Amino acid sequence: MNHLTKLVLEMGPLVLFFAVNAITHDLMSATLVFVVATIVALSVSFLINRTVPVMPLIGGVFVIVFGGLTLYLQDDLFIKIKPTIVNLMFAAILFGGLATGRLFLKLVLESAFRAADEGWRILTWRWGLFFIVLAIANEIVWRNFSTDFWVAFKVWGVTPITLLFGFAQVPVILKYQLPEEDGAEA
Repeated sequence: MNHLTKLVLEMGPLVLFFAVNAITHDLMSATLVFVVATIVALSVSFLINRTVPVMPLIGGVFVIVFGGLTLYLQDDLFIKIKPTIVNLMFAAILFGGLATGRLFLKLVLESAFRAADEGWRILTWRWGLFFIVLAIANEIVWRNFSTDFWVAFKVWGVTPITLLFGFAQVPVILKYQLPEEDGAEA
């Protein structure tokens, strides 16, 4: 799958969620579109690749479950706490892995680059803490600002912050990167 298709499948449902909410100011309509678009994106990803990457799959399941609860119960609390729960779950998985000697971040990202375990440990600590910060930020925003602001924050705040945080990890990746093995794909 090319990078543009991957980007559209991963970000498309969230952008549609924002767009529908911005146009209608109706979180229930936006949530319905978010759930349907997520199901479509996961299905297309599976049809193209015969698999769905772990992170989009987990995120998608949470969108479907919490979005479904939001729609069924007509209570926006569920869609608003979803990012908090997902981020805390990711942090718990990463820190739980560290505590048991498993580098789960390595399992997810090793196909992108090879690094020494010390580098993976540093990245795991950083990403675990970052997920906790995102959970706290989500709680602050949804509890203290309008729903429209919260939706915009999810798209135009969290996404760029996550990209910037990811770019800030490049020095660690470069420092601990292992050379390609003979016969490895470039």
